[in-house]
Amino acid sequence: MLISHGSERSTLNSSDIRSILQNALESIGNRQRVLAIPPDYTRLHSGAGELTKYAHQYYGKALRDILPALGTHAPMSSEEIHHMFGGVPAELFRVHDWRNDVVTVGEVPAEFVREVSGGAVDYSWPAQVNRLLVEGGHDLILSFGQVVPHEVIGMANYTKNIFVGTGGQVGIDRSHFLGAAFGMERIMGRVDTPVRRVLNYAASQFASKLPIVYALTVIGLDERGEKVVRGIFIGDDDRCFEEAAKLSLEVNFTKLDEPIKKAVVYLDPSEFKSTWLGNKSIYRTRLALADGAELVVLAPGVKEFGEDPGIDKLVRLHGYRGTAKTLELVRSDPKLADNLSAAAHLIHGSSEGRFTIRYCAGHLSRSEIENVGFQFGELESICRKYDPESLKDGKNILPDGEEVYFISNPALGLWAWKEKLK
Repeated sequence: MLISHGSERSTLNSSDIRSILQNALESIGNRQRVLAIPPDYTRLHSGAGELTKYAHQYYGKALRDILPALGTHAPMSSEEIHHMFGGVPAELFRVHDWRNDVVTVGEVPAEFVREVSGGAVDYSWPAQVNRLLVEGGHDLILSFGQVVPHEVIGMANYTKNIFVGTGGQVGIDRSHFLGAAFGMERIMGRVDTPVRRVLNYAASQFASKLPIVYALTVIGLDERGEKVVRGIFIGDDDRCFEEAAKLSLEVNFTKLDEPIKKAVVYLDPSEFKSTWLGNKSIYRTRLALADGAELVVLAPGVKEFGEDPGIDKLVRLHGYRGTAKTLELVRSDPKLADNLSAAAHLIHGSSEGRFTIRYCAGHLSRSEIENVGFQFGELESICRKYDPESLKDGKNILPDGEEVYFISNPALGLWAWKEKLK
């Protein structure tokens, strides 16, 4: 543990963050060949772009490669790279090919996976990473990212940034399906989960010789609703992640006394362009929604279902039909069985019939929305009624007396009715 800095009420400005990172890098000592692994543009608000810029300023030419942790996401455009990492030379960026450009460094035994999942799945798990981590000759690998409640692993980042962000198809598929089969609502907002145990096993058994140091941020909203950095944690062991997760649960986890009957969630068009990402509006609110509730998703930038063309096709074909139906489809459709991360996503994106989901997508038609099992909402007219510029985060009473709970960015937290947590 090199740095543990922050609290529920801390506000770290750019100067603070730069100084904290510099102190940590100085304690590491001189390095000649550095690899940085930040998240991609879908985590624009993680603070990782800023950390990457400061690392480049510190190391200069010794920072040889930057590998955004794409996972299954689309490669970053030059505009996105400039926006997120402005000032860092574009020629340093590498594209992670999750289907082809990976090596397997070990295999987590099926017995271990079966045990930690309580028998939910019965397969081994290949620990796969981009070959640049193993073959690049780096004497330091800086893994940047944000710790926040997450639907697949409980709390995002740490070893997930390595084994999923730079992982391969089989590893990503099986980790996502493990989380879905175990149960999303048993995982979200928890530090110790089956997926986390599998990834941490892989890190300790197969990647301990990789010179990885993690720099993890915790992001919250201030009293004006502006995003601020509440903490930063830098180190190479579990404690670094655990302390970041502890603060994140204080900052990012909203526990409600009453369930929400109507929620309106806004998806920033610069961040959310697919339901693959935009369904965080479903994942992060489901613990707070009452039976029979309505979830309205304002998604002006959403234009597709999966960022990967193959996954997009599978989502369009099968839709969000619930756990039982999806598991049946996995048994009957070999293509879905070969893309278990897509199957997991279909489970995650279903309300299981407990509440309704009205998707107001800027670039998808009524038939496209309804064919995957959502209710269609006409974006312009619904935005006039539920204006994201006028609503405040939390409970709102509209002029006609209707009560709605508004969330301006579901990626920043997790919402739950206290009774659900029991």
